[in-house]
Amino acid sequence: MRDNYFNRTLANRIVRISKRFKTLLLTGPRQVGKTTLLKHVAEKERKYVSLDNVPDLLFAKQDPKGFLATYSPPVLIDEIQYAPELFSHIKIMVDASDKRGSVWMTGSQQYDMMKGVTESLAGRVAILDLLSPSLYERSGAGEKQMPFLPSASPPRHLRARNMTDTFKVIWQGAFPEVLGMDAFDRRLFYDSYVRTYLERDVRKLVNVGNEIAFVTFLKVVAARTGQELNYDDIARNVGIAPSTVKSWISILGASGLIFLLQPYFKNITKRLTKTPKLFWTDTGLAAHLAGWTTSEALENGISAGAFFETFVVSEVLKSYWHNAEIPDLYFYRDEKGHEIDLLISRNGKYFPVEIKKHATPSNNDISAFKLFEKHEALGEGVEICLTSTPHPLSKSAPAISLWDI
Repeated sequence: MRDNYFNRTLANRIVRISKRFKTLLLTGPRQVGKTTLLKHVAEKERKYVSLDNVPDLLFAKQDPKGFLATYSPPVLIDEIQYAPELFSHIKIMVDASDKRGSVWMTGSQQYDMMKGVTESLAGRVAILDLLSPSLYERSGAGEKQMPFLPSASPPRHLRARNMTDTFKVIWQGAFPEVLGMDAFDRRLFYDSYVRTYLERDVRKLVNVGNEIAFVTFLKVVAARTGQELNYDDIARNVGIAPSTVKSWISILGASGLIFLLQPYFKNITKRLTKTPKLFWTDTGLAAHLAGWTTSEALENGISAGAFFETFVVSEVLKSYWHNAEIPDLYFYRDEKGHEIDLLISRNGKYFPVEIKKHATPSNNDISAFKLFEKHEALGEGVEICLTSTPHPLSKSAPAISLWDI
């Protein structure tokens, strides 16, 4: 099997953070490379154990103290969420020593896991998030990726691609295993991914009951990536109650498969929408679930703009999470339809981002920036599109390529 390791931006941060915290937890969806990353940066003496292995899982649940004696620090415990019994014993163990970086953990979903972490390891654990490799990481420039913020002079580390090639990247997805696969193997990978997700994560989180309905739910939600979340609409299309939709959306969020972008509002008024926008964190999985069988069909289909926006938002999110930062992100829309696709709040200012699937940007694309300035102080803005070269739309807002973020 080929080596699927990429030069991940988070690698150096993990080494640095591990010198400050006694324990470290790396969360994210299945198969994005969490274990591979930690094994890559781990020192030679660090032990490894996976709770996907049934005998080790039973050992951890039935005799957590004995388990930690066998797998003594420094240790990497994979899929820690399966044995929340370990958390209190890890606390006792690390409290007995001043050594940093004693226990590294990974987790693929955050329900019981995060409850155990906050109750037992508060102040002792660094929590980091990992998604599938970013464009920077896939190009071998992971160490150059910084948290994205609009700039009049954006860095240009990546080779720009045209719309057709860009949509091939969007459609393919970014799971390490799927990169480079042909269409047949890609389909098999995503089919297997969904089955594994159902078996290992969903059934352990909630009694889904009707598995067919849940798969239908996944497909309906995938087709709505980049749109405002409408529980009633999804419920009607799947044939389930809105309350069930809310529960299942929470599962997708806890598994790291979707990201909910919250609306901006300074004061709660009727003028601003309060419904979040839903984005899948991997466009390949979303395209597969939504039934887009080729990149050409996706590029020319009605969802092309939504998938382009989803891809940009996921890349921005990765630029922060993979630098061990939590971004403060919003979108803006008022009752008159004025909209800003993404607002990045930083140091008391809001940096507006417009996202368009075209190669010919204009000043009209960023007209909402000035309207929003009535609410908050604005930083530099940007339009992210498929222009071949960066060029200014205003004094403080250039248009740049997706490949320049």
